[in-house]
Amino acid sequence: MSGGREMSSEAREGSRHEAAPCAPYSGMPARELGTEGWHKPWSGQNGGACVEAKRLPDGSVAMRQSTDPEGPALVYTSAEMAAFIRGAKSGAADFLVDD
Repeated sequence: MSGGREMSSEAREGSRHEAAPCAPYSGMPARELGTEGWHKPWSGQNGGACVEAKRLPDGSVAMRQSTDPEGPALVYTSAEMAAFIRGAKSGAADFLVDD
């Protein structure tokens, strides 16, 4: 995965001065994506530190840390998420965990 969609510094600068909301981008404050619709699909024995995911209106997926709900969100296209899930299911990410 490429790490999500990036927004140019010019676009970020311009969005600070506009009343209309900007398109989602990786690194944006998760609070700007609202409080509704976040899910914890990967929860476990980790003391409540979970990854939360939210499907956005354009089909992209935002992810945030549950212990920092106002912190940065990573935004991935639908195709990027599909590739990640296919890879994880096929075992391509098994090196990340000890089992």
